[in-house]
Amino acid sequence: MKKAIFLIICGLCFVECKEKPVKHLVYERSKKHDSIIDKYVINGAKRFNYKFQMKEWQDTLDEGLKVDSTIAYLWQQKAMPYFKARKYEVGMEYLDKAVYYNPSRWLSYRAFIKCIFAKRYRDAIIDFEKCIDVYGNGYEMDHTYQFYIAVSKLQLNKFEEAERILKEDIKLQKEKWKEAHLLDLFYLGISKYEQGKWKEAIIEFDNCLIQYPNFSDVQYYKSLCLSR
Repeated sequence: MKKAIFLIICGLCFVECKEKPVKHLVYERSKKHDSIIDKYVINGAKRFNYKFQMKEWQDTLDEGLKVDSTIAYLWQQKAMPYFKARKYEVGMEYLDKAVYYNPSRWLSYRAFIKCIFAKRYRDAIIDFEKCIDVYGNGYEMDHTYQFYIAVSKLQLNKFEEAERILKEDIKLQKEKWKEAHLLDLFYLGISKYEQGKWKEAIIEFDNCLIQYPNFSDVQYYKSLCLSR
């Protein structure tokens, strides 16, 4: 028994000694990355307005990538102006690189871009489902991954699936925050509206209007339900 305990202690000491240089390397790498970001993004690319100085913006980031091509943030910063210019395919090539080097940070962001801007709903669902499998149902831009999956399902005319997902998401939000986000309630109403569940849709729209009485889109769809 004593021998076994001794071996365990030796093993723990070995692991601890092994971890220290690893942690040190991670820290040093982080410091190096921060200095590159400061030089080529904060004090570099951001000196330019990418709306009319796109070349200077991109060239500066390229210089940073020559120093270290594994910094995901540099790739994301190359992608971002193209998304703003609605050149989604061009931007996505760079964002794919950001996801490759740091998926925990940029996978959900890529899924968000695919869902809201690029309108690539099936691809967005794949990315968000992967996020949920690996990281749980987290948030991107103030909404859960489940929310974006449901929105994508709505755009693909999968109304029953969207309704089921939104109900589950709303239930979890209420358990945690005592209320659900008004857009979850709105899109739940839309999912029911698209299925011809007029009375049920009105209930969801009313729940939404409790939070935001002047929400014109909700008022519009509620009026459509009342007219049926």
